Amino acid sequence: MTQAPTPTADTVRRLVRSLLKDASDAAGPEIRPVAESAEPAVWWVGGRHVLRLASDREATARQRRELRLRDLVRAHVPVAVPTSVAHGEWAPGLTYTLDGKLPGGSAREHDVSAVGEADLAALLTGLREVPVRQAETLGVPRTAPRSLEALRRAAEHAAELLGTADEFDPARLHQLSQAAAVQLAAQPGTAVLVHHGLTGDHLVVSADGRVRGVLGWADAVLGDPAEDIACLALAVGSPAAVRAATLAGYGARPCLRGLWLARCDAVVRLAARLQGRDATPLPELRVQLRHAWEAILLERVTELRDEGGEEEL
Repeated sequence: MTQAPTPTADTVRRLVRSLLKDASDAAGPEIRPVAESAEPAVWWVGGRHVLRLASDREATARQRRELRLRDLVRAHVPVAVPTSVAHGEWAPGLTYTLDGKLPGGSAREHDVSAVGEADLAALLTGLREVPVRQAETLGVPRTAPRSLEALRRAAEHAAELLGTADEFDPARLHQLSQAAAVQLAAQPGTAVLVHHGLTGDHLVVSADGRVRGVLGWADAVLGDPAEDIACLALAVGSPAAVRAATLAGYGARPCLRGLWLARCDAVVRLAARLQGRDATPLPELRVQLRHAWEAILLERVTELRDEGGEEEL
């Protein structure tokens, strides 16, 4: 099997010069990797563009699908979606896309305001309105809902480790009983387009707290809408995420399911980091844990009973 080439600064510089032929500087715009790594695949190009290079065949297939999906999504969501200025192959069988940079910072840099929560609600509404069949024809995969009960059990083990490390009180997980986890199982026939990566880095937020755009559509799937609610809980806090989901028309069940997916995920990921099985920076995981475990009004007025009766959530 032929090894994929490694993108270098010279590779990127030559490609950029061929794409931005109207650059006034003969040397071309400044280029620099977005994140320092041995093989950077995402580069800033001046102050107006971002170049993303697919590093293997799988990433190439995902990038091609992403370009088509963004065109479909753009007609349904009210926030900006990146536009490809140019795309093609940077090496045989490996694609690139040169995207226009969306103005604004990230949710790491700016807090989402009340009006920004309305932007998130409109985003969730738009994702639900994307025709599932059209997304399927683009190759967007379907994924089965995760088992909250299995995740709960994993989180219980992880919480004990975090308790020993004085990172988390394991008793807090007792709020989610086995019966409640079963009760919060995803309902049949609720699959929608799920961004599946609404992280702080992918939410473009202006200084006034408005959500102006969403990046990172390569991992989108057709599946459980609670996954996007969970991602938002980790990124902007559980109260804001649940308020946005409620504004988008989601009821108590998917909101609480998203909340507990986020809480269990945060516990499991932090424990994995402490065990050396995750490379995510510790401060980032601690922020996610804090965001996920912020109390929300909905859980204060909603009973998660051990008996698992027929009461409405």
